[in-house]
Amino acid sequence: MKPTLLAAGLAALAPAWAQTTTPQVIITGNPLGRSDAATPATVLAGTGLVLRRGSTLGDTLDGLPGVSASHFGPNANRPVIRGQDGDRIRVLSNAGASIDASSLSFDHAVPIDPLVVERLEVLRGPAALLYGGSAIGGVVNAIDNRIPKAATGPWSGAVETRHGGAAHERAASALVEGGSTHFALHADAFKRRTNNLRVPAFDRPLEDGSTESRTRVANSASRAEGGALGGSWLWGQGFVGASVDSYRNNYGIVAEEDITVRMRRDKVAMAGEARGLAGLSGGIIETLRVQAASTDYQHQEVEGDGSIGTTFKSRGSDARLEANHRAWALGAGRLQGTWGLQWDAVRFSALGAEAFVPSTHTRQAALFVLEQWSWLGAQAASASTAPTEGGHISLGLRTEQLRVRSLGDADASAPQFGPAQERRFSPVSAALGAVFNLGAHWRLTTSLAATQRAPTNYELFANGVHAATGAFEQGDTAQRLERGRNLDLGLAWQSGPQQVKVSVFDSRYTNYILLAATGAEHLDDEGNRFPTFNFRGVRARLSGFEAEATWQLAQGPVAVMLDARIDRVRGRNLDSAEELPRLAPLRTTVGLDLGQGAWSARAEWQHASRQTQVPATDTPTAGNTLVHLSARYTLALGGSHALLFIKLHNATNQLAYNASSPGSVRALSPLPGSALSAGLRFSF
Repeated sequence: MKPTLLAAGLAALAPAWAQTTTPQVIITGNPLGRSDAATPATVLAGTGLVLRRGSTLGDTLDGLPGVSASHFGPNANRPVIRGQDGDRIRVLSNAGASIDASSLSFDHAVPIDPLVVERLEVLRGPAALLYGGSAIGGVVNAIDNRIPKAATGPWSGAVETRHGGAAHERAASALVEGGSTHFALHADAFKRRTNNLRVPAFDRPLEDGSTESRTRVANSASRAEGGALGGSWLWGQGFVGASVDSYRNNYGIVAEEDITVRMRRDKVAMAGEARGLAGLSGGIIETLRVQAASTDYQHQEVEGDGSIGTTFKSRGSDARLEANHRAWALGAGRLQGTWGLQWDAVRFSALGAEAFVPSTHTRQAALFVLEQWSWLGAQAASASTAPTEGGHISLGLRTEQLRVRSLGDADASAPQFGPAQERRFSPVSAALGAVFNLGAHWRLTTSLAATQRAPTNYELFANGVHAATGAFEQGDTAQRLERGRNLDLGLAWQSGPQQVKVSVFDSRYTNYILLAATGAEHLDDEGNRFPTFNFRGVRARLSGFEAEATWQLAQGPVAVMLDARIDRVRGRNLDSAEELPRLAPLRTTVGLDLGQGAWSARAEWQHASRQTQVPATDTPTAGNTLVHLSARYTLALGGSHALLFIKLHNATNQLAYNASSPGSVRALSPLPGSALSAGLRFSF
């Protein structure tokens, strides 16, 4: 990160979460580079990201408007957006696919470490138009500068170290960037170690039905490390570059005290952009962007005696091409647009005792188009007033061709998945959005989307005991497309540092693919009984709201800022009249920031209501109230900057559980207890 950018972030007193809502251009789902978008979005960067960093993406983003976390212990923790997770939330790395096995099971971690991420963007709501059916619920895009897109100037970099917390984290990361006018180089590395998570005293369930009191989450320690090297050749109207990166993570599975995951992920990526092409394309294409990557992922589950129980592998490639056409005058406004192609192919295999999905090959090709018409506001009629945009309307369409092929049983003498078979799907998604600038302070946004998602390999072909859920899971080879409609409305007001945002949403599905109990039991070869669940389509509805506000209470020698946010999601299986599983309850957060010179301090109160809206296969989750305290000090040292921070998490040491966690692990892994942590980030 350049020192000038870091200094700008440190100068702001706004609390860490509020800094995510500054009027920056959102990259994700915004190929036209607008500063406003119809889809609700949150950006986490600069100081806000440094102060919120956790050991996982889910931990880092949990508590942002509309975002919770799956929390299968502290190591496998995926983001949950508006009650949706797994293959309905697309986790991207620099807008490219994160090819892994994290969506297959709750105990599989996402191979992206927040320590080396420079910016996180979250889209709340369908983004299937640009990213496919697996973005039907939202997108999380982890952005770094491993492929530099602009000249970095003289050599610069940053070093960050963190210590403490409930898991006794010891972590460090470093990056360096530099080059010349026509060449830029980036290198980064990180290392993290954690112990078993310390929590308030709780009663851990045992296999015989009894409980025992504990203050640590068993088998929750981790060791992770990685790094990357990238470079780009630059010219005035574009760049082309490449990077290589490696990620390693060994962590414990909290549901099984003697199982450790040994994960590795190696990736080669390239990207390029050319602008100002109108003269070369006959005045049609203005900007061309391309990116591609090849990923080799492996995940081994290691037994207590050192033997390998199950091995998961995903090897794949993905590519994306986007072309922006030049703006054309149309009526009282102008028309801009993007046309694009996307392609990916993944070979997945699961071999071992706990493999409940066969080896599969998945291929997808997609074509999408997004057109946006904008018009000028009333102020433009005055010659003495600079033209301002009155708003814009966007319309998009995406069509896909997807093939999912099961290789069937690896050993014919041990039948489980049957013979090889293949399914083909042709999802189509469309979206209509609008932004209306209502004067100097108000903005109204609305979006309507009709989306289709093809079923995944496990929704089609699963047939086995899934240890993470403690159930026998069955796919359905006759599964149909998941179809949904989503309406989103938002209203925002801003005047200087004061701002208020409110959004409401409603999503309805005619074939929501749900893992539901059948009432039957499966008896394995060792005489163990497991409840049987199958993947089937149901009618479903998800609805809710998010509101957030920031208010400056005082200026002068001591500045005071107040912020608040509240959100809720409700989900219902309309066929069975039951609630959908793992939904976050009503959540409320109030924070107070005080700042004087280089010092600032924050107190934050977080309340999660009791979650009683659960299906019959789950149990209610008690409400909780957590208090967090923090302080930070910023120091400018010539051309360098330092940020020193200290945090007290869960100051009252309250025992709390996450309602978004799977029921099989919720009682085994409470949220962290009271703990002090400190960190330092130095940029030069």
